[in-house]
Amino acid sequence: MPAPTSLPLVKVHALGNDFLLTPSEPGRGADHRAHIARLACDRHRGIGADGLMYVEDTAAGADTFLFNADGGEAEVSGNGVRCAAAWLADARALPIGSSLVIGSRAGPKSLELLAVEGRRYTFRADMGPPADVRRESLEILGQQVELVVLRVGNPQCVVLGPATEERLHGLAAALSTHPFFPDGTNVELATIESPGRVRILIWERGVGPTEASGTGACAAAVAAIVAAGASHRIDVVSPGGTQHVAWEADTLFLTGWAEIVGVAELWMD
Repeated sequence: MPAPTSLPLVKVHALGNDFLLTPSEPGRGADHRAHIARLACDRHRGIGADGLMYVEDTAAGADTFLFNADGGEAEVSGNGVRCAAAWLADARALPIGSSLVIGSRAGPKSLELLAVEGRRYTFRADMGPPADVRRESLEILGQQVELVVLRVGNPQCVVLGPATEERLHGLAAALSTHPFFPDGTNVELATIESPGRVRILIWERGVGPTEASGTGACAAAVAAIVAAGASHRIDVVSPGGTQHVAWEADTLFLTGWAEIVGVAELWMD
């Protein structure tokens, strides 16, 4: 029997939002990469992750290409770029204060290394300005729902109000594939607990429920500010932990950590 080919992987997570990272494969097309993502991210038959990220080193950091667990290509992930930065910081033994630029389909994201604890790396990332921010009202599952819709490099839909598991698997899941969003959307259920604190549950496009989302945290913060007058500096709490979002000078800054879990090898026939 011929030996299987293999793909080296590094597993990194940011507050439970986990990714498999691998060096870019020159000459491989999007269909091949999507297929590998589905294999690798399967939690029962693969290694398991929310997404697979191909990473190509650059002098300033890396260029990345992200595929969700269902094989769909994503524009950007706030937690994903932080995971890539953690891998690079570890490999390059970067000191605190170092900066990295992580490229994505949504453009380059600049990150500053704030702290290191073991293999946990804390960064402040410039996620750029929110775009196309607007309030919408949609009829779904027999009810009229008020939304804040925007882009944080990728499409986001925020529903302010109770963040419950029932609403996550019902309302949020249905919104993620609603015809109003032709490319699908990430959905956050957001409860404002104080002007500086929002609690969210996330239904991620192409993944489903996730413990955290960087762009989702940014979107929830923007929605709380625009629709409810919340502070421009907000702690966003998700099941995996807390990230901090600051909306300064029309730019969103996202602060949180990413932790390297280990290495793996995906065998393929």
